[in-house]
Amino acid sequence: MDWHRWHDAYDSSGSFLARRLTLVQDRVRRALDEAPPGPLTAISLCAGQGRDLIGVLADHPRRDDVRARLVELDERNVEVARGAARAAGLAGVEVVAADASLTDHYVDLAPADLVLVCGTLGNVTDADVERILDHCTRLCRTGGTLIWTRNRKAPDLVPQVCAWLEQRGFARLWVSDPSLAQAVGAHRFTGEHRPLVPGERMFEFVGYDVLWRT
Repeated sequence: MDWHRWHDAYDSSGSFLARRLTLVQDRVRRALDEAPPGPLTAISLCAGQGRDLIGVLADHPRRDDVRARLVELDERNVEVARGAARAAGLAGVEVVAADASLTDHYVDLAPADLVLVCGTLGNVTDADVERILDHCTRLCRTGGTLIWTRNRKAPDLVPQVCAWLEQRGFARLWVSDPSLAQAVGAHRFTGEHRPLVPGERMFEFVGYDVLWRT
């Protein structure tokens, strides 16, 4: 899979990625609008070209309050994200070229006010979906917002994702209509934050193209 070219669909009006981006960005705006005053931290796993967050921060009133770290393995996507952050004057946005599954990249920022797990849950096994969500109790501060996406390919795992989150102290804020092929969800962490442990791997990125063939 060429993950750089995969992003081209974001620029196609009506594509599932364009529709998903609109929904994700709307939830990011709401999370920033509702966040308490003062400095904010944000984390994005498998951030791609950073459109989910950078596209909102570019013109949001809280832009200068946010320190964000976007972690992405594909260096071409990293360069696009870094260029977008520079063009928007977002000095607080750091884009790291690294394996997003490793907790080491987030230890100094966790717990964060906003955690984005977009484009990840559909590219790992179901067992690793649950493992990521378990780590979200360490990535997200109490009162913080988790925004996530997942395809609804049969068998639809979205209801189980919601159940796993709610079992872990995440209160559902919103989940997109089931008729959409790509689900977007937002949950607020109401549980007790646990420290993020360095040196752990949260998931193995398999890729939807491989998973769908099995």
